[in-house]
Amino acid sequence: MRRRALFKAAGVAALFAGASSFPGARPAAAAPFWYDLFREWVPEIFRPLPEPPEHSTAIVIGSGFGASVAALRLARAGVRTTVLERGSRWPNDPWREIFTGDDLPDGRGFWHRTSFTGVTKVPMHFASFGGVLDCTEYPGIDVWRAAAVGGGSVIFSGVMIAPPRPLFEAVFGRTVNYDELEQVYFPRVRQMLRLDPMPADVYQSAPFAHSRAWDQQVRAAGYEPVPNDSVFDWDIVRAELAGAVRPSATVARSNLGNSNGAKFDLNKNYLRYAEETGKASVHPGHRVDAIARERDGRYAVTVTVLDPTGAELATRTLTCDKLFLGAGSIGTSELLVRAQATGALPDLDEHIGEGWGTNGDVVLARGASSLDGFGQGVPSASRIHDDSVAPLTLENWYIPGIPVETGAIASLGMVFDDARTSFRYDSATDSVGLRWNEADRERVVETARCVDERIAAESGALLGFRSLGYDANGLFTAHPLGGAVLGRATDEFGRVNGHPGLYVVDGAMIPGSTATVNPTLTITALAERNMETILRDGR
Repeated sequence: MRRRALFKAAGVAALFAGASSFPGARPAAAAPFWYDLFREWVPEIFRPLPEPPEHSTAIVIGSGFGASVAALRLARAGVRTTVLERGSRWPNDPWREIFTGDDLPDGRGFWHRTSFTGVTKVPMHFASFGGVLDCTEYPGIDVWRAAAVGGGSVIFSGVMIAPPRPLFEAVFGRTVNYDELEQVYFPRVRQMLRLDPMPADVYQSAPFAHSRAWDQQVRAAGYEPVPNDSVFDWDIVRAELAGAVRPSATVARSNLGNSNGAKFDLNKNYLRYAEETGKASVHPGHRVDAIARERDGRYAVTVTVLDPTGAELATRTLTCDKLFLGAGSIGTSELLVRAQATGALPDLDEHIGEGWGTNGDVVLARGASSLDGFGQGVPSASRIHDDSVAPLTLENWYIPGIPVETGAIASLGMVFDDARTSFRYDSATDSVGLRWNEADRERVVETARCVDERIAAESGALLGFRSLGYDANGLFTAHPLGGAVLGRATDEFGRVNGHPGLYVVDGAMIPGSTATVNPTLTITALAERNMETILRDGR
């Protein structure tokens, strides 16, 4: 049994290692060929880009969870709002392959890079293009973030759950009232995004045998799995199972988008509702390079207009009365730290760029308890919480990048961790970066590994996967948080200290952790809370 699993997993790795260098995947000479294919496959993203107005009452930078909340609430309050997004606006189609898969990806998957090594540790090569996932490499950590209209909602695992109260209060202190979130804003977001757990018929289907095996293993180790609320559209998942649409969520596709629209992403709710008011417009292909405050109190936003191939089409300066930063923890922090260092926003305080963390992200895989087929359904069915070493959550996950059976049962771990770092500006390169401490990374990995290996031992797992390259990927986070933290760089509602009319509405406002859970529900609920106060107070 052990040898069969070993050979199967090793064969998969060899298969994909060879496939990563297939003819056409070499980035330089092959790029024009691939661009022609992308234009044929997804012509929508090559259409001429609408120009934003020279001046708007409000500009929102980014289009992820916090930014989309800001756009909708501003628009419904009657405020003329311009949303700027560097990535493309990708369509959905029940039968076309709009997005690529992360088993054999092409340039549609990644933001202007030519290679990627994910959690499988198998390098992939492709033509540079404006794809949906930006993997930014810093010393000690790789950060995954979105580059598409809809932000992280296009590429995330779909899980949206509330953090445990005691851990949330340990992170946020008195800055945010948990009762207020629990009673008002978590329910509002759940209703807006139609969150619910995996239905029984989906859970019992073949692609989610790995979810059932995961639950069986944790029960054998003494845990009771808790169902996860999810943003997946279960009717589309059912249509995949019935053969009525092209498979996506049931065949290991999520990190780089779901072509058939299996996720109920922000393009289908917050952003759509904002545009329907007639007060908000969304502008893809607009990369914000710098922000500044003018003498008359307006904000200036320097923008480069991009073609999906990366060609720079134009540079413009837009102005607004109120500026909402929703470019994600990395994007928002970069803009603020650079503006502070260059004097473009001279009154920013000493907390700008501080409090950044990884949310304790760890990817794990343990052996199966039998060698039955497990499937590669993407939506996460359940989770457990453990306090034995340090508080952490493990979520049922699929093996991203491998659409065939490996004999592995995967988990996404989020460890309660107080390690933090700060962004720094380099004047020689006009760049903003950070450095993650290797000892902090290893501590988080070992904490999660301890729990996962105990589950494997107590459930009779056949084979550990550390020797096969599927062990914890400690160099990665998909949940970057911090850089402009609530109650420090901003007031308790995201208003940036020293700059009236400047706001932070995204993961940059979170102090490095959302207390052992995925950040998306917390970010969206905080954005709802903050926008309600900002609009009510008029400042």
